[in-house]
Amino acid sequence: MRTYLAVVDETPEAEIALRFAARRAAKTGGTVLVLALIEPAEFVAWGGVQATMEEEARLRAEGLVASVSGALFEEAGVRPSIMVRQGEPVDVVRDVLSENDGIAALVLGAAASGAPGPLVTYFAGADAGKLPCPVMIIPGSLTRDAVDRLS
Repeated sequence: MRTYLAVVDETPEAEIALRFAARRAAKTGGTVLVLALIEPAEFVAWGGVQATMEEEARLRAEGLVASVSGALFEEAGVRPSIMVRQGEPVDVVRDVLSENDGIAALVLGAAASGAPGPLVTYFAGADAGKLPCPVMIIPGSLTRDAVDRLS
């Protein structure tokens, strides 16, 4: 089965990329793997404070993927798989790609203005030719209607 890996966060471009991935999955009989990343917390001298910060970040990420999962099912009829991982974003995405042979494409949203974002910069850069699947970069400036037409 064709699986589209969509990395989500709280940015508008991530929402657009996820919509594209869901609509492609619905049209191709595939599925979506939604990945929420939790970046490592900066070191805090008091372990309890750091643990609380990490737990809050995990809860925020889990809430995000739960809300987008419901929206995906309502809009595209796709019930996604959900994954929440902590670590350096590029390393986590590389690990997920290497662990899942069925991923047909990595779907990332590029910011509508300014720098496209660190994942887009990395995965469309020097190591793009070494990936096990294509990278689909969805412009964050696309409207929902434009995404629907293109997907």
